[in-house]
Amino acid sequence: MDVAPPPVSFPSVADELTARQVGLILFALTLGGFAIGTSEFASMGLMPNMVASLGVTEPQVGHLISAYALGVVVGAPLLAILGAGWKRKTLLLALMGFYALGNLASALGPTYESLLVFRFIAGLPHGAYFGVAALTAVAISPPNKRGRAISLVMLGLTLAILIGNPLATWLGQIIDWRWVFAAVALVALTTATLLAIWLPAGIDGAKAHPLDELRAFNRLPVWQALAIGAIGFAGMFSVFSYLAPTMLEVTRVSPAWIPLGLAGFGVGGVIGNFVGGWLSDRFQLRGAWMVLAWAMVALLLFPLLAKGVPTILLATVTIGLMGALGPILQSHLMDVAGDAQTLAAASHHAAFNTANALGPWLGGMAITAGYGWTSTGYVGAAMAVAGLLIYLWAQRTLRGTATPADVACDAAS
Repeated sequence: MDVAPPPVSFPSVADELTARQVGLILFALTLGGFAIGTSEFASMGLMPNMVASLGVTEPQVGHLISAYALGVVVGAPLLAILGAGWKRKTLLLALMGFYALGNLASALGPTYESLLVFRFIAGLPHGAYFGVAALTAVAISPPNKRGRAISLVMLGLTLAILIGNPLATWLGQIIDWRWVFAAVALVALTTATLLAIWLPAGIDGAKAHPLDELRAFNRLPVWQALAIGAIGFAGMFSVFSYLAPTMLEVTRVSPAWIPLGLAGFGVGGVIGNFVGGWLSDRFQLRGAWMVLAWAMVALLLFPLLAKGVPTILLATVTIGLMGALGPILQSHLMDVAGDAQTLAAASHHAAFNTANALGPWLGGMAITAGYGWTSTGYVGAAMAVAGLLIYLWAQRTLRGTATPADVACDAAS
């Protein structure tokens, strides 16, 4: 009897990469995240400078933050769908080039109204870049290190809070806030150059069609995961967006202390990012409730801790640990998105920036209503509770759709 020969498997481009090549690619992807994070959060630290330069109020500068976030929300699904059939390398280069142009326009915008438009445009490629970058990082990493690979890409965002945002605030104070966006454009172009050199052309997933992605995307667990991010993360941004005026008006420090306060968020974010990768690999979505419960307590304590310099710095670190939620939700979306991998990965950042728009808006409403700068902590805690409720709903949905084998495996873990 003839025996069929075993199938021959050929190594993929990713399998042929050395550890050094993987490290260089991850560095370039992280650098792109650093550029995006610095631009996204710059307006928060530069708020007093932009108020004085543009002749507007703090809530109006908050609208610039929201305009960028709205660009992410619109651009993430739109560009992910339009780029579904593109090679990942080509798409990453195009998105970074687009990002450089949006930030250069922000640096040159002559009026507040033009800045609203340019910040919206700059936000458009944000989510799609992170989505494709996360899929690329996973493609070149071992399956059991998926959470770690995603956390390394997200590390760019947290390093932006730790290093980029304080540097941006310092640069805006000694020169001009416009130079910050010009510098971001330069870093984005550097990222595109490094990816063009280091990233092989064959790091691609299955060929996707826009309509297939849309059909696969329309699943309740996908939308629940996005809602956890959009609502749960809003609490952090409620506090973070108004940290500069809070430190000036409540903590009563000089402007020179603001970069240190922003760096506190970065320290917490870097730690939280690695913790989130570990929680994702160990507990999957169940790690989310731990992060949200921590956030609820930290945000409730913020109004008390904002009165002194040591305590407000401690508060920024503890709230920054909420960054752990990012890798957990990104990895979970890859599990439940089916054929909508690019769209779901990009939409995670749309949800993140929905939080970036929702948090400042709700916090600004509380401040405008006369509840004070520290009322943002209570607003944030309420958002964390809402995120926990959505998490419980999501877990109930997953249990209802799980097979007996899935349940047994979950219990064994």
